[in-house]
Amino acid sequence: MQYQNPIIPGYNPDPSICRVGDDFYLATSTFEFFPGVPIYHSKNLVNWELVNYCLTTDTQLPLQGCRPSGGIYAPTIRYHDGMFYMVTTNVTHKGNFIVHTDDIRGQWSEPAWVKQGGIDPSLFWDEDGTCYFVSNGSDKGERGIYLCKINPLTGEMLTPSRLISKGCGGKAAEAPHIYKRDGWYYLMLAEGGTEYGHMETMQRAKDIFGPYEEGPRHPILTHREDNSDYLSTAIQATGHADIIEDQNGNWWLVCLAIRPIGHVMLHNIGRETFLAPLVWDEAGWPIVGNEGRIRLVMDAPLPGPAPTPVSHNFSDGFDGETLDLNWNFVRNPERERYILQDSCITLHGGETTLSTPGGSPTMIALRQQAFVVSAEAKMAGPVAMGQKSGLTAFYNHSAHYDLFVTQKEDGCYICLGKQVYDIDCVTASQKIDYQGEIELKVDSDNMWYTFSFRLPGGQWAELGRGMTAPLCTEATCMMTFTGTFIGLFSERGKISFDSFGLTANESLPNPPARFTFEEKETK
Repeated sequence: MQYQNPIIPGYNPDPSICRVGDDFYLATSTFEFFPGVPIYHSKNLVNWELVNYCLTTDTQLPLQGCRPSGGIYAPTIRYHDGMFYMVTTNVTHKGNFIVHTDDIRGQWSEPAWVKQGGIDPSLFWDEDGTCYFVSNGSDKGERGIYLCKINPLTGEMLTPSRLISKGCGGKAAEAPHIYKRDGWYYLMLAEGGTEYGHMETMQRAKDIFGPYEEGPRHPILTHREDNSDYLSTAIQATGHADIIEDQNGNWWLVCLAIRPIGHVMLHNIGRETFLAPLVWDEAGWPIVGNEGRIRLVMDAPLPGPAPTPVSHNFSDGFDGETLDLNWNFVRNPERERYILQDSCITLHGGETTLSTPGGSPTMIALRQQAFVVSAEAKMAGPVAMGQKSGLTAFYNHSAHYDLFVTQKEDGCYICLGKQVYDIDCVTASQKIDYQGEIELKVDSDNMWYTFSFRLPGGQWAELGRGMTAPLCTEATCMMTFTGTFIGLFSERGKISFDSFGLTANESLPNPPARFTFEEKETK
């Protein structure tokens, strides 16, 4: 049965998966964004629905002052004896912790903090009910993968941490997961760093504490040297994986990977979640996908109902009592600044701006899940002197493009502002007859974000463009792991939005053209 990768597009890295009967649940990393650790549900591993978040309160997820790509690193989700567990790391607040729930669509527990350090923690239950906690880290300068017995409800370590592996020779051995099959304990790791040298390796041992032996296929998954054709080079940086057996006895691997925007190795929509079939050879070692490669289109015996066409279009008339689950904030929001009533959302913007380091600007935003998207918002209300309110393509505080309305002494203006590194400037500005209503739009493709506006009774008018490259992970001025969001914002004033809609082009892209830096004249 054919399916299309990625199975969860846009910024959804470090996937972890578990199964309960014929239901699959998947969690991904969120870093400085709130709420934390989305939970997706599927019956067939291809059609996924966002159903909840693990971390929805400020006590579960303190992010105040968190640096870009700090906060919540790779989660692991597991199910054992009627209880769901999620273990992760808040790298800017106290380290590793576990939360749990018996209702995956309900409220999760407060964090149970774990003394064992490092990142990328995982849990494993043996047949006798013993729970083990494994993470990467260091002890007295010796880096590697460490293991201990643990009480998963309290976080109490029941044994000291023991070094069980240093990986298979790649840098940054991380993302450890332990599985048991036919009497063997399998230790799967991500190595090579989560960039273009990323890979997945597998070791096994008869005792959970080792010694572990490396498998004959090393690595079991990578695209670091794959340039055979477009459908392979369109996927890069494969790694940080988890595996699961379905109800039919078939095995699957979920992993992160990126889709570069062109022949230059840049990506703007984040590390995404991909799926590959996995089989075991006669000696009990895994073979992933096409001899360690995955493709944009694959064929495998999916479980559950046949996949249906996937759409990532989104619309919101703000009619509910709470925000749609797809909306996100940067760090912990000041909730009083977001008012849902009368079929609109009113944003009460303060002094914290989109460019404030470590701040929580008044912004709600969606993950950009396709290269080609068109997002429109209808904005209403008076604009005060010095206020900025509008639509943003946002990566972090030092990388965003903003289409906004502002009031100056001589009237109202529509502006395109750009924050690129420490350069903050308005690149296009036009005086408008703003009478309290305006529509704003951003269109994107592999190379450009194009910003337009429309006054009541008028036509769409393009104001300006910004290149995709400055909003790419590889172009940021610090090490980052996230992706671009499309959102609504307000600074230093109150504004209302009556509607928001986003259309995503889900078709597979043609081989992207080489970049041209010929600038289009803007108004």
